[in-house]
Amino acid sequence: MRIGNLFFSTLREDPADAEMPSHRLLLRAGYIRPLGAGIYSLLPLGMRVNMHVTQVIREEMNAIGGQEMLMPVVHPADLWRETGRYDQIGPEMGRFKDRGGRDMVLAMTHEEVVADLLRKLVSSWRQLPQQVYHFQTKWRDEPRSRGGLIRVREFTMKDAYSADRDEAGLDHSYALYYHAYTRIFARLGLKTIAVASDVGMMGGSQAHEFMAPSEYGEDTLVICDACSSASNRQVARVRRATPVAAAPLPREEVKTPNAPTIQALAELLGVPHEQTAKAVFFADRDDRLIVAIVRGDDDVEETKLTNAIGARDLRPAREEEIVAANMVPGYASPIGAKGALVVVDELVASSANLVAGANKEGYHFKNVNIPRDFTPDHVVDLTSAKTGDGCASCGAPVRLEKGIEVGNIFKLGTRYTAALGAEYLDEAGVKRPIIMGSYGIGVGRAAACVAEAYHDEKGLAWPTAVAPFDAQVALLGANKDPRVEASAATLEAAAASAGLELLVDDREESPGVKFADAELLGSPWTVTISPRSLDAGGAEMTLRASGERSVVPLTEVVERIAAQKRLEREAIEKDLAARGFPPTYVGASSGR
Repeated sequence: MRIGNLFFSTLREDPADAEMPSHRLLLRAGYIRPLGAGIYSLLPLGMRVNMHVTQVIREEMNAIGGQEMLMPVVHPADLWRETGRYDQIGPEMGRFKDRGGRDMVLAMTHEEVVADLLRKLVSSWRQLPQQVYHFQTKWRDEPRSRGGLIRVREFTMKDAYSADRDEAGLDHSYALYYHAYTRIFARLGLKTIAVASDVGMMGGSQAHEFMAPSEYGEDTLVICDACSSASNRQVARVRRATPVAAAPLPREEVKTPNAPTIQALAELLGVPHEQTAKAVFFADRDDRLIVAIVRGDDDVEETKLTNAIGARDLRPAREEEIVAANMVPGYASPIGAKGALVVVDELVASSANLVAGANKEGYHFKNVNIPRDFTPDHVVDLTSAKTGDGCASCGAPVRLEKGIEVGNIFKLGTRYTAALGAEYLDEAGVKRPIIMGSYGIGVGRAAACVAEAYHDEKGLAWPTAVAPFDAQVALLGANKDPRVEASAATLEAAAASAGLELLVDDREESPGVKFADAELLGSPWTVTISPRSLDAGGAEMTLRASGERSVVPLTEVVERIAAQKRLEREAIEKDLAARGFPPTYVGASSGR
């Protein structure tokens, strides 16, 4: 490919709205361009990276027996009504009517379609297990897109689905995908952490997210270095010190002027934060008021709250809603409240003689005890894990780290097949529901995460597995020395024969511009052909990752590029094998 023919344009200045390195550099280097909020075009450079990421995923899906197919983007709403998700999912689902007036949806994911296919195609135990996958456009109307390709509204996802006879088969399929995902992200050059996670709108019994550590991540990971356990903070449980047992004391109203916050209250009364009860107010989709009570030294983990009460789309409650329930913002507690759902953290329920709001401006109660002073509707783990909390598995202190989700795997069980009647006859002729799993990777987000991990102040620095071109060739002095163009043509032919792809910069630009663009675009190698290099014996090769330079005979350039690709792949495979993830999965029986 000659760069003069490439459909792209670089930007010399950083885009004002690009807060993440991948967003900034993919825009500057001409990989992507925005069409609207959270909607991007992949320009040819971006498409090449996308195709290489897709190929790595495809190879690993095929290696575990996945069968590639393609399912529609537009679904009849009735299919989603059968599983109940049409009404459960909020405005992030794209809904419209076709010309016949039928309700339709834009695909967010494809569990319903797969379950529908299973009920039509599978009837016998002999047809199971099955593994299918596809690469398809998804639409999720995110309230706030960010980070370029990191969080978008339209994107391409690889979603795969397993179908098994029983839970043992699902366990095996889940392990297959865990193995394949570990290999995929390693081959892409991503260091990921698999963390236990919330099943969310997908449902099911278990889920893991594969997280790429990043300071720009929206998720917080709770990690124990002692035993290697890891969870998303949304679901992480930790060990906390057991509250000191004490006899309940008589409740006492105390004057607390100008103390609407836990900090001000603790300072005024001279009590530690953990001796206070903090009320946090939410409302659900039906405007039901929810009061979450945690200790003053804790924060409410909203996902735990939504799971505890079976609600979605929580929002902060408005002041008038709190007042209508007979509570006073800043001085509130469930004592004397009316019409609110009260959810209390386990530590609060087991703590004696707390300070809580008196629902009276400028007053609090001392010595509040549960259930003497109010009766909660639910007592659950509600708190967000903090650095230094004890690991739930081994008790060692945990640490927190930000991460970006690049893949997820779910044990769905019969969540969809039971709803749609996808059954099979077992060996005894008894009808049983098919057991499903679901496994997703956002292709564009994975590419963006690679860009996050591989860049410097000059631009992108792609690993060889995903780079748009194997090398960028800068031609200098071609208009003065015919040897330059002739050498480039020879190199292009040799590269094509070896299955390598070159981007040849034949523009009439200064060497500085060409080198700056090569560093910005980030191909693994920059190959410079000039009268000086030819006089010195060939072409100058610069490895983008290290900046190492050397003059190499033209006949050896292609082999040098190919050798680097082999070296990177061999190092990855060696590391994967050492970690127990060789190319061929070796695990439990398939459950047949």
